[in-house]
Amino acid sequence: MPFALLKDRALISVSGPDAEHFLQNILTTDLDTLGIGEAKPGALLTPQGKILFDFLISRAGESAFRLECRADIADDFIRRLTLYKLRAKVEITKPEQRFVEVAWEKESIASESDSESVADARFGDGGVTRSYAGATEGGDAAAWQAFRIARGIAESSSDYALSDAFPHDVLLDEMGGVGFKKGCYIGQEVVSRMQHRGTARRRVLIVQAALPLPAMGTDLTVGGRTVGTLGSSSGTAGLAIARIDRVKAALDAGQQILAGDVPVTLTIPAWAKFSFPQDAVSAEDA
Repeated sequence: MPFALLKDRALISVSGPDAEHFLQNILTTDLDTLGIGEAKPGALLTPQGKILFDFLISRAGESAFRLECRADIADDFIRRLTLYKLRAKVEITKPEQRFVEVAWEKESIASESDSESVADARFGDGGVTRSYAGATEGGDAAAWQAFRIARGIAESSSDYALSDAFPHDVLLDEMGGVGFKKGCYIGQEVVSRMQHRGTARRRVLIVQAALPLPAMGTDLTVGGRTVGTLGSSSGTAGLAIARIDRVKAALDAGQQILAGDVPVTLTIPAWAKFSFPQDAVSAEDA
């Protein structure tokens, strides 16, 4: 069973009588559907609907939640949560730093009785668990990145910049990271409008090439026009956030898609429900 230690992650604890109500009113994740022993993705958005902070959230006991996020944004995230706290009876703290251990291709997922281990809901039945028990060494971080990329799971810093992407861009809407049936939360109006109008055009796609891919941030182009941006990569495979209407137009026209100077193919993650639009993008919009 492969595993990796993620030394760039941190934990935030939110607990108290009002913890669930407080988080439900500001985060995209619907906590009514969050079961014991699972970690769901989510985001705290700007009022304009863009991702300000991303995380995985899990239950850590009665009236207590654990938010796992990037270590470099944890303090800013705590300050923002505290700003919204007002009179809510919650305590927001950052526990002593412990590395996150992630394991994949497990035959059984985390047990509900194990409060320090949760199933990563982004991977569906992929057998991915995250443990917060305090491991300090070992594992294969490169193998984890390759697995994550192969499954089409994007993460901030590696694949997109915070404050620059909508939840739909990074597929939070398709992996249980946005509650469309819950009440209002910060940025909800914009996200709901994109959902109901079906206007999401930037999406995560899997990149494949015959040669090693160039650096993160390299433009994906068709005939000199940008259609997307390369994110993280592992050898000849990577992730990109791209305009799916422009990619579809290129595919229909038989045009080559390049990441820098490297020819690539772009595909939709196997688990995703969205598809390439049927109507090719107009020349004016390309």
